[in-house]
Amino acid sequence: MASTFHSIETAKRSLITQTAALNTTGHNVANANTPGYSRQVVNMTAADPIDAVAFYRTTAPGQLGTGVEFNSIMRVRESFLDGQFRNENTSLGGWTIRNSTLEKLETIMNEPSDTGIRTVLNNFWNSWSDLSQDPQDVTNRKIVKETTLALTDGLNQISLQLDALTSDLTNNVSLKTTEINSYLQSIADLNNNIVKVEQLGDNANDLRDQRDYAVDQLSKIAGVQITELDSGYQVTIAGQVAVTGAAVVPVTADILENAYQAGTLTGGEVYGMIHSRDQYVADYRNQINQLANTLATGDIEITIPAGSVLPSGTVFNNVTYSDANNNRTLTSDLKVTVQGINGLHKLGYTLSGDTPTAGGDFFTTKDGSGTITAGNITLSKDIQNDPNNIATSMRTTGTGTSEGVVLGNNSLALALAGLKDAKFDFGSALSKPTTVDDFFGAIVGQLGVQTQEANRQAQNAQLLTEQVDLNRQSVSGVSLDEEMSNLIKFQHAYSAAARFMTAYDELLNKLINSTGVVGR
Repeated sequence: MASTFHSIETAKRSLITQTAALNTTGHNVANANTPGYSRQVVNMTAADPIDAVAFYRTTAPGQLGTGVEFNSIMRVRESFLDGQFRNENTSLGGWTIRNSTLEKLETIMNEPSDTGIRTVLNNFWNSWSDLSQDPQDVTNRKIVKETTLALTDGLNQISLQLDALTSDLTNNVSLKTTEINSYLQSIADLNNNIVKVEQLGDNANDLRDQRDYAVDQLSKIAGVQITELDSGYQVTIAGQVAVTGAAVVPVTADILENAYQAGTLTGGEVYGMIHSRDQYVADYRNQINQLANTLATGDIEITIPAGSVLPSGTVFNNVTYSDANNNRTLTSDLKVTVQGINGLHKLGYTLSGDTPTAGGDFFTTKDGSGTITAGNITLSKDIQNDPNNIATSMRTTGTGTSEGVVLGNNSLALALAGLKDAKFDFGSALSKPTTVDDFFGAIVGQLGVQTQEANRQAQNAQLLTEQVDLNRQSVSGVSLDEEMSNLIKFQHAYSAAARFMTAYDELLNKLINSTGVVGR
């Protein structure tokens, strides 16, 4: 049987429950723009009615309700959509970095442009063509010197920028490692706090949102796997368990590098950095080095015209050309393989000295030793100091001590100018010989295709990430229109419960103060 004050208790429960709903709605509205926030709802349930089934019960028909209660405040969240978002976010992080790196490589190559390697290469070949028209002209010789220095400086600069990009990517991996460890520590601390709160029987909704947001941010840096344990999230990154409950195992740059090599790091910004450094940058450095080395010393087949006089001691096809063998002057065209511009330059004579002086190495390294690369290639110091050391003639007159260079001969200058269209052997870099210009064009073309593909992948990853996030927001996000509707609904419910309490208060007042007074 209901007590006299039963309805007062029913109204009170309604007021408490509707107040909780109003407060929760206000909390949702306040956090409508908070990153990572999930909307919260009050779970209402009818309170236990009077006269539960038992051996003794009232004879009054039915069960009299006792109002409403709320048993929890829950956040609206779907772990499936969280997993989808993190997977797409990991892919987005990797492709964004790869696209960014390739765009930087395009800037380094600076093609097509009026100041790139292709332009200075053309200037280099053209300067030899101009020199072949007047081999003794000092202006043309200085132009060859300057265009060569421009070419080597351009290659040096590209190499320097590639080294800087490599260093930058390596440093960024270390910086991202620090950021990763910061997120891992935050997740561990939140695990600890969530367990403490929920052991008291409450739902740590806001703390869980903060933890999920930290995982979302972490997923863009490196792929993560999440397992929920009684102690909180267990976070696995790059194949290593980094967080279990409140315990953290810090991640190092070496761990990430090794994980990349082992194939357990497959996405995220860190993956993009290591992949860009070890694949893209390393590949283009190798190709530019190959270009510089082949230009200077790569095998190339040429035809030496009849009448040319080879420097004494020259060896081709196991034949030594010397005065003793009386075969320095070619009686017919000779097809031979020389080692790049350096090898061809050594077959001619300079304008220096009173006696024929064979040309030396045209290109050298900056320190004069080691293999020629894009980073150390330079014009021979002898030529830098005296452009007359550029060999242009392949003819001499006289013999012995009376031998002299035919100064106006341009055979070597023509041969060097013709190397623009000659096919160099680039070794394993290409399956067959090709021109220097075509080789560089292939580098630029490859870079353009890779950048275009990376840009497409980055855009696709961005769209997919946004689409999944929209799906997630449709479930977890705060809709102000919906919250305003709920606000009105709960306000009206509160007002009705208050009006009910007022009405019952009047009934009790009538019962208590207005009955039992007859006959007084």
